[in-house]
Amino acid sequence: MSDEVEPGYVRVRLDLSYDGKDFSGWAKQRTRRTVQGELESALQTVMRLADPVDLTVAGRTDAGVHARGQVAHLDLPEEVWAEHSEVLLRRLAGRLPQDVRVWRVAEAPAGFNARFAAVWRRYAYRVGDHKGGVDPLLRGHVLWHDWPLDVAAMNEASRALLGEHDFAAYCKKREGATTIRTLQQLSWERGADGVITATVRADAFCHNMVRSLVGALLHVGDGHRAVSWPGEVLRAAVRDSSVHVVRPHGLTLEEVGYPADDQLAARAKEARNMRTLPVLGNGPAAGCC
Repeated sequence: MSDEVEPGYVRVRLDLSYDGKDFSGWAKQRTRRTVQGELESALQTVMRLADPVDLTVAGRTDAGVHARGQVAHLDLPEEVWAEHSEVLLRRLAGRLPQDVRVWRVAEAPAGFNARFAAVWRRYAYRVGDHKGGVDPLLRGHVLWHDWPLDVAAMNEASRALLGEHDFAAYCKKREGATTIRTLQQLSWERGADGVITATVRADAFCHNMVRSLVGALLHVGDGHRAVSWPGEVLRAAVRDSSVHVVRPHGLTLEEVGYPADDQLAARAKEARNMRTLPVLGNGPAAGCC
């Protein structure tokens, strides 16, 4: 599977954001409103294309999840790009609904693939534990947890989840897809306004992974589970019904990271390989402690 652009075409990168409240996720669906559906329709309309466009995205967010730093790409005929490149942003602003915005369009460097060339995705999950609830102006982006939370305990529990592991216990399994991921950062911080933000960064995420990790760690923070429990769930490597998948509105895709331009093609090729954990001796695949 090559990332080489067909002769006569240009690969275009789009940087965008959206409020996920009224979307049934990113991925296009026949009968539901989605970010991909709105954006592809707008692109086809403003460039007056006879055929539908096909977007590839860095991270397919679920229904209700927001994005501040989403990235996508599409391939356009050279003559179409030449005609519309200077006016595309303004025309999209006039055509798109107000809950999705494109902030940048640019010709992508060779080897760029919004999904496979990414080296990390960074999400934020925001929680409020004030006994009176969440500020009404923030309610669409902050989960209310009605027990006081111990941020230090959540940070301690988070450390056992860092590194490369099989996150099957925290993911909704999909046929033919691996649940092995490298969790690069998982940390919690309480802001001056009292809102607690979890920063979660990994090379990639499997379905429901961030919301499941947050759900497990909230149980630690409110004292219902021991600090050691999330790590024990991880090592079991099977879906655990006691792990609560928190609501989507607290989750925002903040940023997607890519390597230097001369490493894009190699990264995209590497990311397509099915991952396995290293094997110690003749025993089973092993993750970290």
